[in-house]
Amino acid sequence: SIFAVLIPTLLVLLTVATFLWNLLVLATILRVKAFHRVPHNLVASTAVSDALVAALVMPLSLVKELSAGRRWRLGRELCLVWVCFDVLCCTASIWNVTAIALDRYWSITRHLNYTLLTRRRISNIMIALTWVLSAAISLAPLFGWGETCSPEQERCQVSQEPSYAIVSTGGAFYLPLCVVLFVYWKIYKAAKLRVGGRRRNAVVPLPEAAQVKEASHEPQMVFTAHHAAITFQTDGETWKEQKEKKAALMVGILIGVFVLCWIPFFITELISPLCSCNIPPVWKSIFLWLGYSNSFFNPLIYTAFNKNYNNAFKSFFVKQR
Repeated sequence: SIFAVLIPTLLVLLTVATFLWNLLVLATILRVKAFHRVPHNLVASTAVSDALVAALVMPLSLVKELSAGRRWRLGRELCLVWVCFDVLCCTASIWNVTAIALDRYWSITRHLNYTLLTRRRISNIMIALTWVLSAAISLAPLFGWGETCSPEQERCQVSQEPSYAIVSTGGAFYLPLCVVLFVYWKIYKAAKLRVGGRRRNAVVPLPEAAQVKEASHEPQMVFTAHHAAITFQTDGETWKEQKEKKAALMVGILIGVFVLCWIPFFITELISPLCSCNIPPVWKSIFLWLGYSNSFFNPLIYTAFNKNYNNAFKSFFVKQR
């Protein structure tokens, strides 16, 4: 049928596009010295995790999808490697998105205390914690916490042990989900409070000429101020407010796409082991690849809101010619 050809073709294109786009982001960050600082190190960490998803995880998932009955015929060792990298890279991608949201939140709400040195130190700590936590979750099944491979049934999947399902889904998705939702709520609240405070602090210009007279018994002195006006703001938004508004919009879109891509997969991953529900394999595949697609959307979102990346991309290709 046409779907038997169209769907694998689209999945191959998604895999290639995800790898190449994230590789382009990494090459641009390495090439442009202005990007060798925060928050671009967080963007680079996200691009690394997303590129690894496309290079190490999605191809083997595609082989599994194309096999008859979605069975695993590549052996136990490769199954363990695939599952380990699947959990590691996807979890790291999710937590890197969370780190970017936290960095934007602190830069908007604590811009006086969140200096460049502090920002660099905190971003490095968040990157280290992201990969350590991701490694801990992915390596746990290798030490006996649940089984990932069943050679007799030709099945390879993330451990379905209920206790591991709760810990892994909580650490890989539900905890960062709570963090990003809280962060965006605080960003929205801070932006709303700032706009309200700016309106209250505005000083209305005096409509008519104000005259002040100082009278005395000696020759009279008159001080006149024509069209006096006092204001503490300019018309429209300042450059800093526009930058913060753009950053808040980027974080909102990044979080929204992240939630839409991953929440169906992690709901099924949590419910299926706990209730022993048999979810149709086709829906599992749809939810899994929807989650993988988040690695394609991430670089599109955080580069679309940065003109420096667009200019760097153009100069990159022009000089390569």
